Amino acid sequence: MSRQKLLGTVTLLVILFAALFPSSVVAQSNQVLGEVDIDGTTKLEKSSGVWVDGQYVGYVSELRGDKKLLLLPGAHEIDIRQTGYVDQVQKIIIEPAKTTTIVVSMQKDPNAIFPSGETSQVNLKVTPERAAVFVDEQFAGTAREFGGRFHSMVIAPGHHHVRIALAGYQDFTTEINLRPHQKITIKTDLLPGSITQAPPAIKSD
Repeated sequence: MSRQKLLGTVTLLVILFAALFPSSVVAQSNQVLGEVDIDGTTKLEKSSGVWVDGQYVGYVSELRGDKKLLLLPGAHEIDIRQTGYVDQVQKIIIEPAKTTTIVVSMQKDPNAIFPSGETSQVNLKVTPERAAVFVDEQFAGTAREFGGRFHSMVIAPGHHHVRIALAGYQDFTTEINLRPHQKITIKTDLLPGSITQAPPAIKSD
C-alpha cells in the first residue's frame, strides 16, 4: 500500500472514531490528535464538500460536534469543492491537541458550464444524506442539497451517469435519460461497505 493511500485510510479511521465513540473517549484521544475547524458563513460555503488527503468526509456545516475533524499530527491537504466554483485547496500542518481553522471562501469558476434553455430536474431521497453526488463523474454536491419537497438538481436533458458515494458504503450508480422538463426521483439507501471500495473521486489513489 502506498504512503498516500495509507494516510487516506488512517485519516478516515480517525474521523470514524470521533463519530462512533462518546465525546469523553474522544477527549482522551485528543491529547494526540489535532482538530480542524472549517468556517463557512454563507449557505453555499456551508454546503460545500470537504476532502481530507483525497478522502471525502462530508460537507462543511456538518463537521462539528461528534463529526468534528480530528486528524493525526503532520501535513494534510484539505480540499473544499462546490459546483461552479474553483476548488479551495490548502495544505496544513496539524499539531497535537491544537485546533487549526480554515476559512472557506469559494470563488466562481469562470470556465464552469451550467444548463441553459430547457432543463430537467432530479430529486434525491438518499440515506445517508451526507453522501456525495456525481453527475457524469463531476461532483454536483451532497444528497442533502437535492432532497426534500423544494430542492432538486437542475440538469440538462439527455443521458447522464449518476453516482452516489460515501466512504464506508458501497456506491450507488444509475443511468438516466431525461426529457425536457421531466422530473424524476432517485431513491436509495447506501449499503455498508469497506473503505477499499471507495472510488477515486471519493478516495485518491
